[in-house]
Amino acid sequence: MQGFSPVAVSTAGPTGILRGILGSLPERKAQGKDRATSVDEDLVADTADATGTNEQAGPDGLSVTRSVVDGVTVVTVTGEVDHHTSGALRRALTPAEPDGARTVADLSGVPFMDSSGINVLIAGHQAHGSAGWLRLAGVRRPVLRTLEIVGLTPLLPCYPSVSDALED
Repeated sequence: MQGFSPVAVSTAGPTGILRGILGSLPERKAQGKDRATSVDEDLVADTADATGTNEQAGPDGLSVTRSVVDGVTVVTVTGEVDHHTSGALRRALTPAEPDGARTVADLSGVPFMDSSGINVLIAGHQAHGSAGWLRLAGVRRPVLRTLEIVGLTPLLPCYPSVSDALED
C-alpha cells in the first residue's frame, strides 16, 4: 500500500475515503485551528459549585451549568457538543445518586451535536437508573433530527421547554 496519496485512497470506497480524511487530519491541525480543534480541554475554566459540575469553555467552547428546580436537576448547555467538549456534558448528566435521580437537560443553546454527544445522552439516561429519568428540553431541529434518526426520542423524551419537562 506504499505510495498511496489521500486522493488515491479515497477512490477505494468508504474505508478508503475515511483513511484519506483521517490521514489529512494531522496536516489540518498543523495548518492552524479550526472549529474542530478550537476547544482545548486544558483551557476549560472550572466555575464549579460544590459538586464540581458547572464548567465553561473559551468563547468557542461549551458552557454547562447545573441548578435544582423543585428537586429536579436542570442542566443548561450552551455551545456545540462534540468530541472535544462532550466530557463536560457527561460529568453534568451523571447524577451523584442514580436511583431516582431526575434531570432535565436544556439543549436550547445547542446548535450542533455529534455522535459523542449522542453517546453522552445514552450514558446519562443509563446513569439515572430505572427509578429516575433524563428528559431533554428545547432541542433545536438539527439536533432533534439526529436524535430521531438514531431512534433516541422514545428513550429520551423531548419537550419544547424546561417548564414543560418539569410539569410532566
